[in-house]
Amino acid sequence: MLNTDQHNMQVKKKMTEEDFIRNLRAANGGQDFPREMLSELYHSVVRNEIRISYDSGVGVPEMTHSRWLDLIRRSQKTSPYITCDSRPFLDHDMFAIMSGPTIAAISVVFDHTEDEDILRACVDGFLAVAKISAAHHLEDILDDLVVSLCKFTTLLNPTASADEPVIAFGDDVKARMSAVTVFTIANKFGDFIRHGWRNILDCILRLHKLGLLPSRLVSDTTDDQDATSDSSQGRVVSGGLSLAHIPASGLRRRSSGLMSRFSQLLSLDSEEPRSQPTEQQLAAHQRTIQTIDSCRIDNIFSDSRFLQADSLLQLAKALIWAAGRPQKASSSPEDEDTAVFCLELLITITLNNRDRIMLLWQGIYEHMAGIVQTTTVPGALVEKAVFGLLRICQRLLPYKEDLADELLRSLQLILKLDARVADAFCQRITQEVLQLVRANAGHIKSPMGWRTISSLLSITARHPDASEPGFEALYFIMHEGAHLTPANYVLCLDAARAFAESRVGGIERSVKALDLLAESVNSLVLWSKTETGDSERSDESREDTVKLSQELGEMWIRLAQGLRRICGEQREEVRNHAILSLQRCLSSADDMHLSSLIWAQCFDQVIFVMLDDLLDIALRHAPKEYRMMEGSLHLAMKCLSKTFLQFLDQLSSLPNFRALWLAVLGRMEMYTKARLRGKGSEKLQELIPELLRNMLLIMHAHGILVQRHTLGVDGLWELTWHHVQSISPGLQADMFPEQAEEVEIESKEVTSVEQAGVEVKDRTYVAIPATDAIEVATTVEGENSSGIASSEGSAGLDEPLIESSRPLIEEEKEDNTTE
Repeated sequence: MLNTDQHNMQVKKKMTEEDFIRNLRAANGGQDFPREMLSELYHSVVRNEIRISYDSGVGVPEMTHSRWLDLIRRSQKTSPYITCDSRPFLDHDMFAIMSGPTIAAISVVFDHTEDEDILRACVDGFLAVAKISAAHHLEDILDDLVVSLCKFTTLLNPTASADEPVIAFGDDVKARMSAVTVFTIANKFGDFIRHGWRNILDCILRLHKLGLLPSRLVSDTTDDQDATSDSSQGRVVSGGLSLAHIPASGLRRRSSGLMSRFSQLLSLDSEEPRSQPTEQQLAAHQRTIQTIDSCRIDNIFSDSRFLQADSLLQLAKALIWAAGRPQKASSSPEDEDTAVFCLELLITITLNNRDRIMLLWQGIYEHMAGIVQTTTVPGALVEKAVFGLLRICQRLLPYKEDLADELLRSLQLILKLDARVADAFCQRITQEVLQLVRANAGHIKSPMGWRTISSLLSITARHPDASEPGFEALYFIMHEGAHLTPANYVLCLDAARAFAESRVGGIERSVKALDLLAESVNSLVLWSKTETGDSERSDESREDTVKLSQELGEMWIRLAQGLRRICGEQREEVRNHAILSLQRCLSSADDMHLSSLIWAQCFDQVIFVMLDDLLDIALRHAPKEYRMMEGSLHLAMKCLSKTFLQFLDQLSSLPNFRALWLAVLGRMEMYTKARLRGKGSEKLQELIPELLRNMLLIMHAHGILVQRHTLGVDGLWELTWHHVQSISPGLQADMFPEQAEEVEIESKEVTSVEQAGVEVKDRTYVAIPATDAIEVATTVEGENSSGIASSEGSAGLDEPLIESSRPLIEEEKEDNTTE
């Protein structure tokens, strides 16, 4: 009765709780029911209608409390349920069929409704479609969904909000909800987006042009490691808006970027008076900033390291596509800004995916190469390409030693820059190379990598702004052999010689470069000792040791040749320091145990060429052009004497030692007879006899220069004193008076024989005694009355000047073969 009273619509006056209790007085066997029980029963019936049977008709009846209790009772009496196979055999195919109509249907509702609840329901539907598509790896469906949503953002349709896009976007609920949805999909389900990245990037580029993107969008994870956890960093500031950010209504829009509009406020030559923005505009602008902040666009690139390989590759390709092809002709500022922004994003994802660098590198390198090789004037794009390339190398070399060659090879693009572009950025490029060398010198192993570095440093030697950091980088590599290796030794020699010969930086820098060259011989000595220290080696190891020893000898010759070239410098201080550095280099070779062949090559290609070049300079040039050449000749002659005596034992073992010794005497004779115009020529004339005396005494003491009393006039003793007579006539009588008379007779015989066999050439003659074809190192110059040899044609690094000294090596090889 209570149930009918409470739930029958025809009963107007409902029974109250007191009425219900009053009607049941003395109904319990003359006693009343407990009041609490009756009260609870009343409220239970009021809340839950008691129905005896189900409603008739079509459809599912409403589930009431009583029906639920009845269902539970019946379920306890039925048989157990039969478990079916619930694996989704058809889900993938069914969703592939349904997804297109589903997206279209939701899009129609989303497009025509203005109710925010329905719009949110549509957004939930879009997200559900994206989730299912990702679960079944349906990339095409996800791409279609992204395309549909990007259209609703209105960002791809600039004409839709021509008056003020920022305000219009803030007033459009659908556009803001679509933007949040599409970037949510990109962040959550980016693994399965392919061609949809292009539409997403179009939206990002539009926001970039409007100045609405986060300030740290192009930062990489390594940059963020030291950043604070302040949530405001890297976001567009949403609070504290000033009126300068909001353009006034009714005014002509000059720029769509926030910073551009802010700069307009600071401008003092405003064309029109500005009115204050309205409250509605402020609110719309605030909503725009909050919406962009909630999109988390920066996470797409900072978290790109979590993307699957295919999706990451498509994202990189989309960025290259959005940047456009590099053009030789200057592009519009807007296009260049877009290309720069896309390149920044490419560099960001490259640094964030260092473990998968080779997946991206080919495309990114080709894009940068196109920019570098087609740009002829300095600009923001080529600047970003060059320094982005250097930044990638700096950051990835410590982690990717196996890719060091590939990364450093890419820096050769810098060498292909147009001259105007290279000159504009040369100083900054060199500073970046300096940082790269300081941080990664130990990670550069191959000659190819060092060749790139040394080339970049060498070209800075004559640049007024870049030479200082360039030399600093070279000094870091070479000082005390800190980072010198057999792989980069010769390359560093060439770079150091370039700085020594350059006048940029003055004499002080040239002298420092020479010191680097001179002290580099210590590294050769160290490597030589390391390889020869272990006596117990296998045959293969011994072969490697012999090969390395030969390579070290060739490096030492290159060092000596480099110093020899600088010995002809016009600057007196640099020239003399180069001669002393060469002497230091030659003296330090005693610990390297060089072969006799190397020493013959050294005298032939270095010492004799240096002597000839210096004498030629002194004779051909005025003292005003080359100051104090006499002092340089003095040092050069001392260098010859000291080197000859220090390595006399090795030199005396040469089969063609006689020809080498006669070449030494020939240079001394040339210096003695030279007619110098300087004031110090007398000192040189006094020095040579003293040096010669010392050399003769030591050779005699070692048993090298002794009288053999053999038949003939072509012995070393006889030939030596014949030349000594031309240098210092009284020297033999002073040193060996008892043998002076014999030599006088022999000297006449030598002269008569030589006159019979002189073969005249352009610049030299060779005396050929009848008993043995011995090349006598005597050189004359044309019709020169002084009898001094010309040094024309001696500028080459490996071309000896005196022809009588050229065949030293070949003679030794022939003699060894004969033996």
